[in-house]
Amino acid sequence: MPTLTERIARRLRHADDGGRRPRPLVQMLLYSVLALAGLTMVVPFLWMIVTSLRPEAQLFDASAGWLPRELNWGNYLTAWQRASFSHYALNTAVYAVASTAGQVLFGAMAGYAFARLQVPGRNLLFVLVLATMMIPFQMLLVPLFVMLRHWPLAGGNDWLGGGGIGLVDSLPGLILPNLVTPFGIFLMRQFTLSLPGELADAARIDGAGETQIFFQIMLPLTRPALVTLAIFAFQEAWNDFTWPLVISTTAQSRTLQLGLQVFQDQTLTEWGPLMAGTAITILPLIVIFIIGQRYFVEGIALTGTKG
Repeated sequence: MPTLTERIARRLRHADDGGRRPRPLVQMLLYSVLALAGLTMVVPFLWMIVTSLRPEAQLFDASAGWLPRELNWGNYLTAWQRASFSHYALNTAVYAVASTAGQVLFGAMAGYAFARLQVPGRNLLFVLVLATMMIPFQMLLVPLFVMLRHWPLAGGNDWLGGGGIGLVDSLPGLILPNLVTPFGIFLMRQFTLSLPGELADAARIDGAGETQIFFQIMLPLTRPALVTLAIFAFQEAWNDFTWPLVISTTAQSRTLQLGLQVFQDQTLTEWGPLMAGTAITILPLIVIFIIGQRYFVEGIALTGTKG
């Protein structure tokens, strides 16, 4: 049986001209435009890799050409040692994995509740959740910092939240604001609406409770949306710079994105180690996307088909 992606692609191929295949000239023009767009996106990554392998003397040498005369793998060793990448990578992995797990779990639970549970004021509450997406994150930085600074019984604080630093400069303080997002709730709610409601009704007739219906029936069916949300959440947390910069005051809770600033100051930028560190940083994102791209396409294709 063809997969969902294959069925969608087949429909798109036969949509033009009443199901007839597009003319060769139109098809060639379309592929040329797509190839040019793809090349435009790939060139910055190629420049990053090439720059990370250049010796320092060839970085701004126009006569050196596109490819370096010799490969300088020492930039990667310098990046790993100078920026304490092992410690920062561990912090970033904990931050990204915990944020992703929280958004997937809580987003799926809230999405199912908004889609299937008949609760008074459900639609109004969902509109309020969507409204929070219009608030820039920069406006929330100060309230979030103050709230975590006065977190009770943490970081030397008393039960009233005074006397210490709370959750500032800690991994829990880094993770907590990212455990639930309105985008995750919206994505899971829209996908859950596309599932047949008869499955839940049949389970209720058999005596299943809402918790059992959610975990045993609905959650496995939402796998494409779960993977899509996980990719978005992991990428956002892994690349996050603003919130770690605000909440981290020492190297204890710094992430990879902050570690890259070691190679930049007001007078000098070490481009070779900086590009090497950047290449190391984006490698997990590429691996995650390659692993989950099948479900990613399917989740995007189905989400939003029902309101």
